[in-house]
Amino acid sequence: MRIAVGSDHLGLPLKKFVMEVLNEQGIEYVDMGCYSEEPVDYPDIGEKVAVAVADGQFDRGILICGTGIGMCIVANKVPGVRAALAHDVYSAERARKSNDAQILTMGAQVVGTEAARAILNAWLASEFQGGRSAPKVAKMAALDTKYRKQA
Repeated sequence: MRIAVGSDHLGLPLKKFVMEVLNEQGIEYVDMGCYSEEPVDYPDIGEKVAVAVADGQFDRGILICGTGIGMCIVANKVPGVRAALAHDVYSAERARKSNDAQILTMGAQVVGTEAARAILNAWLASEFQGGRSAPKVAKMAALDTKYRKQA
């Protein structure tokens, strides 16, 4: 599994922690920014990660900003991406199992490191179950196609 990781300046400390967790688990990742505490606009980083996941360069992505909300909104603007904001283990599991979310977003000002570890581990360990959720995910993909033409 290859993961694209990104954050804005508010998410930088938590992103560094997340990368440590990925290293501990031997999971391949690429840090797509930001790299310092200089203020950056989260849409720039969110777009970079989301496009890389949508294009198939990475299997999954992780985005972190202050709340996780902005990164989630940005990532979901990229056709083919299903990003989910998770601040608890159950939501992280369901994001993968029910919604096949390829991108996890978290808020550095919302979750601490140990909560982030648990959320990340739950998301990484979960796979899309298909079944009753498969037609729903297919409908989401159809919406991408339908509204991309109108944009």
